[in-house]
Amino acid sequence: MPEKDKVLLMNKVEGTLKPRMFANLLEEAVDEIQDHLNEFDVQHIGETAEKDHDDLLDTYIDAKRIAGLSELTLVSYHYEISRLMKHLNLMTHQITPYHIRDYFAYMKTRGVSDVTVENIRQKFSAYFGWLEKSKLIRVNPMMEIEKIRIPKTVKPMFSNPDITILKQNCFSVRDNAIINLLLSSGCRIGEVVRLNRTDINFEAGEGKVLGKGNKERPIFVDDVTLLFLKEYLATRTDDNEALFINRYGNRLHAGGYREILRKLAEKADVKKVHPHRFRRTFITRMLNRGMPIQEVALLVGHESLNTTMKYYSASKARIKSSYQRYID
Repeated sequence: MPEKDKVLLMNKVEGTLKPRMFANLLEEAVDEIQDHLNEFDVQHIGETAEKDHDDLLDTYIDAKRIAGLSELTLVSYHYEISRLMKHLNLMTHQITPYHIRDYFAYMKTRGVSDVTVENIRQKFSAYFGWLEKSKLIRVNPMMEIEKIRIPKTVKPMFSNPDITILKQNCFSVRDNAIINLLLSSGCRIGEVVRLNRTDINFEAGEGKVLGKGNKERPIFVDDVTLLFLKEYLATRTDDNEALFINRYGNRLHAGGYREILRKLAEKADVKKVHPHRFRRTFITRMLNRGMPIQEVALLVGHESLNTTMKYYSASKARIKSSYQRYID
């Protein structure tokens, strides 16, 4: 450690101790601290400024990768946290609640929605919370940042006529198999992308998917879906292990599924046809038909029941039926 930095540090130590100690003990304490200080190679924090936040962010991302978070999730975390650093031009340990609030205010002036800001807030909370828990920072600036209040809105599921029209307008048996699988399993689109032929047990009407955090869970498919899947696979002459492939014989990826649904929506004249709406429809249907929420959560891979409840939209008829059953 440079001598000038040692002097500066010792002056700060002495200034801190002096008001708290008797004069006859201060000199002895300072001498003892000086002896201890000489045993260490202490680097001035200004010399590590450029490196600090990169190391902390990299450490966090590596830890979450080991924990099983998907690469897509890790990229999202890295992007948002890096963007915060760049905007503030500060290191992680220098960021205060004031900086976070100022950053969120800046985002609002740019027209960023409350939903997006709240999603970003959750990423920051996870990052700084993990650093605090790991004792890599002393103070978590997110402890003073409140959740962004978002109006509770229930996004619509597909109506029965919507589903009928979509099925009638499918371009091929493959597309019909995709539609029915999404509706009968409640899978995320990323889970469908990773499905292989061997993941479906046609005899048992079951399957297995690799969900968030690389956690495997069972899924169930109805008889209609199984029929379409069998019919589709019977048309295949390739040796690709993927359950669904594109016209070039390669595994169908998320963008391909979305393009199929976009074209289908245009043909059927149904609005907002996207993969997650099928999942929402599945969850809402199961809950409205009386399936216990704990079982629905397990079925769709939700770790929290609160997540499952966000999809719940009980019909007026069902609420009235329940009321009449319990009121007497």
